[in-house]
Amino acid sequence: MNIYVAEFIGTALMILLGNGVVANAVLKETKGHNSGWIVITTAWALAVFVAVIVAGPHSGAHLNPAVTLALSITGAFEWAKAPYYILSQLGGAMTGALLVWLFYKDHFDATEDKGLKAAPFATGPAIPNKLSNLFSEITGTFVLIFVIFYIAGGEFGAEKTPIGLGSLGALPVAFLVWVIGLSLGGTTGYAINPVRDLGPRIVHALIPMKGKGNSNWGYAWIPIVGPIIGATLAALLYLFLK
Repeated sequence: MNIYVAEFIGTALMILLGNGVVANAVLKETKGHNSGWIVITTAWALAVFVAVIVAGPHSGAHLNPAVTLALSITGAFEWAKAPYYILSQLGGAMTGALLVWLFYKDHFDATEDKGLKAAPFATGPAIPNKLSNLFSEITGTFVLIFVIFYIAGGEFGAEKTPIGLGSLGALPVAFLVWVIGLSLGGTTGYAINPVRDLGPRIVHALIPMKGKGNSNWGYAWIPIVGPIIGATLAALLYLFLK
């Protein structure tokens, strides 16, 4: 499989399953209605597991611009490939979000609350406070990336291909995402991945959803900028400590 196709498919699967569990938990008349945070964080971890299994052997399974950026900063990944990885991830995220809407369309239509309709697409803060929300996204992403380097045990290197989450094994990455969601996800919904938020938010803005509210673009920069800062800090600290 082509590396960019692998990033596209892996990210699409991750968003389909990850945002799908949010739809199942919050939309009206689903079998999983009101199933709660434990279900959401667990399914998100397993969604990452599935995506890494599929994309890992081909692209390394970055699935996240924060991962691509951090690996590029440390010299483990070629900067020239990074923009194409990120575009593939964005396309996959949009595709996965569109599939969630089509799959749960009857339940979106049955749900009156505009916030709940938006929840399966984009993250949002429990308490709006841009500085605090930005700190949450920086911290969550920092933990993700910093621990990834230590799960790798210094195994990331130019001679190892493909490089990414798939290099670590899917299970440790899934547990890492799970604990971040359980421990640090309560403030902003732990995007910790720019395309996980931006791609579905674009889809939410474009689809002809019945009774749709706004896409909260005033908040949209936080789950983009926060993960970029967090990933950069994690990569630089890893290089300093190495």
